[in-house]
Amino acid sequence: MVRFSANLGFLWSQLPLLERIELAAKNGFKAIELQWPYDTPAEEVRAAVKRLNLTLLAVNTPVGDASIGESGLGALPGREADFQKAFNQSLQWCLGSGAPAIHVMPGLAISQMEPAARQTFIANLQWAADLAAPHGITLLLEAINQRDKPGYFYSRQADSNAIREACGRNNIKLMFDVYHVGVSEGDILTKLGQYMPHIGHIQIAAVPTRNEPDQGEIAYSAVFERIETLGYTGWIGCEYRPRTTVEEGLKWLKPYRTA
Repeated sequence: MVRFSANLGFLWSQLPLLERIELAAKNGFKAIELQWPYDTPAEEVRAAVKRLNLTLLAVNTPVGDASIGESGLGALPGREADFQKAFNQSLQWCLGSGAPAIHVMPGLAISQMEPAARQTFIANLQWAADLAAPHGITLLLEAINQRDKPGYFYSRQADSNAIREACGRNNIKLMFDVYHVGVSEGDILTKLGQYMPHIGHIQIAAVPTRNEPDQGEIAYSAVFERIETLGYTGWIGCEYRPRTTVEEGLKWLKPYRTA
C-alpha cells in the first residue's frame, strides 16, 4: 500500500516549522520531509516528531549563497571546503533530529558533462557518503528539470544514476520525483521499473502545474499501481504547491487513506 509524506517545504510553507509539523499530524500524515530546517533546533523537531508519532524522512543540503542564485555546492570546483561545511551542517542536524537521509544538491550553471564539475561532485559525494555511513544515513540524488531550474547539474534520471554508479557507495540512492521526470523526459512507468532498485525516495506533483496530483497529464492512479507492483515500501512525498489551501487540496488523498 502506498504511503504519503508531507513535504513541509511546500505544504503550509508560510508558517514556522514546528507549526507545520503539528498541522501535518493533524491532517492525517504519518511522515514528514523537510527542505532547509536549519533555523529550527534539531532537538525541538525530534521532540515534536516523537510526541506526534511521526516519521521524519529527509532534509536538503544548504544551497550556498541564495542571493546570487546558488542552488547547491556539491559540483562546484573550488568550493569543496564550502560543500564540506554545508554537508556537516546537514549531517549534524540529522543526528540531532533523527532524520535518516540527506538530499545532496550539486548546484546551478554548470554542465553535467564538464569533467571538472563531474569529478568534483563524485569526490564530494564519496567523502560525504563515507562520513554518513557509520550513522546509517542515506544520501539522495535528485535530477531537477531545466524549466524550473535552468542550468541545474542534472535533469534526467540516467545522469543522476550515472553519478550514483560512479561513486560506488551503497548509501547513495536516487530521489525519483515524478513531477521532474514528467517535465524532463516522460515515460514514467518504464523509468520507475528501470531505476527502482536504486530509488531511495519518491516525490509527486501534477504536470505541468506542480499542484495537487489530481489534475494534469500524469495518470497517478497508474503511477501508484506501478510503484506497488514493483514492491516499493518507502514513502511518497507530497511536494506540490496547493491550488488554494493545503486542507482543501488534501481531498485527493481521501480514497488512498480509505483503502
